[in-house]
Amino acid sequence: MKHFEGTPIPTSLLLVMLMAAAASQGSLGASLWFGHVVFAGFTLHPMVLLFAVSGSLMISRIRVPKL
Repeated sequence: MKHFEGTPIPTSLLLVMLMAAAASQGSLGASLWFGHVVFAGFTLHPMVLLFAVSGSLMISRIRVPKL
């Protein structure tokens, strides 16, 4: 095969590096980058959407070329 179906799992390392950069700057909890949104009594940090998108792309049928 010349491609991956869905994004390869190691691409989640980018999210880990992003969170490590935020932690190194003390941007955790309430001060997490991009703020937060309160909706129906729940607090949503937009960074969570990156994890949802990444996970969805891993199980998608998108073809990603192998390098």
